[in-house]
Amino acid sequence: MTAPTDTQARVLAVRMWNSLLATQELLSMYLGVRLGLYDDLATRGPGTASEIAVRAGVDPRYAREWLEQQAVAGVLTVDDPNRPAAQRVFALPAAHAEVLTVTDNPVSMAALAVLPLGGVAAALPALLAAYRSGDGVPDAVYGVDWRQGHAGANRAMFTHQLAGWLRRFAPDVHTRLTAGPARVADVACGAGWAGIGLARSFPSITVDGFDIDADVIADARGHAADAGLTDRVSFVAHDAATPDLAGRYDLVCLFDALHEIARPVEVLDTCRRLCVEGGTVLVLDARVAERFTAPADEIERFQYATSVLHCLPACLSQQPSAGTGTALRPDQMRRLAADAGFAAVTQLPIDDRFHRLYRLIG
Repeated sequence: MTAPTDTQARVLAVRMWNSLLATQELLSMYLGVRLGLYDDLATRGPGTASEIAVRAGVDPRYAREWLEQQAVAGVLTVDDPNRPAAQRVFALPAAHAEVLTVTDNPVSMAALAVLPLGGVAAALPALLAAYRSGDGVPDAVYGVDWRQGHAGANRAMFTHQLAGWLRRFAPDVHTRLTAGPARVADVACGAGWAGIGLARSFPSITVDGFDIDADVIADARGHAADAGLTDRVSFVAHDAATPDLAGRYDLVCLFDALHEIARPVEVLDTCRRLCVEGGTVLVLDARVAERFTAPADEIERFQYATSVLHCLPACLSQQPSAGTGTALRPDQMRRLAADAGFAAVTQLPIDDRFHRLYRLIG
């Protein structure tokens, strides 16, 4: 090998080693999330391996190995590494608990960074087959890990940022929702966090969430009940395109879903028809570069990897399919909106690294 090629090979080899280490540690974190070990440490405090094993309901030998690995990785602390293994006391720092438990805290990463790995792992055999056949891989194959991970990834944004974005960048919409009464439709609502966030921020609105996935609707209903909002927020496993819903809503939301919808023009047309005269359609979707660029930054790499592993296969699982994938660029968004009958599209200048928020006009 020539010297330049040898250098390039070494750089890539080191990158892959670092990726391997990160992946193994994330998968170990997956065990901690799913087995309730982080929740136990966050709520019940430090303990020895045997104590934590009893509290969390796991085998003591496995508990010890996991706790030691987490301490080696700097995720947990240990009181004295020189004590006998059975006497070492492990603790989860409060700051790390914020990241590793599933909440609406903006720094919580358990849903975004950990749970989807379980979904992709379950889908790998189907993904291999799909890449050869051209078929899709439906969300059901990715299972509850992907469903809960994808749902929780945007929870903090919908809880803490969405209403503020409307106040700053769509003040007429904010005023309409504040004055009330107003009706909001959340199309492809998923686990319902957007509708719940809006209902909390605007006490005079009612929200109807629609999704064709009965499992995710069950999750959304549970979240609405936990939030005490079932009197103003409802979720149904129903196609929003039915004529009886047309012209009923002051605001129609389609959040983080369009890029994996098989027939995006039809769905956008449905959103337009749901609006009352003068109503508003907002579409939140992936922030990707204006045009294809390679190599690209970390956000573009993340979006493309997500598309390869989930969004494109999910989009292709229903036929006929536009086969959009995560890289839904602004010019493509404008074309889809025009084909659906909208007169124009504007981008609201939100400060978010992962998403763009579009307002569809007419």
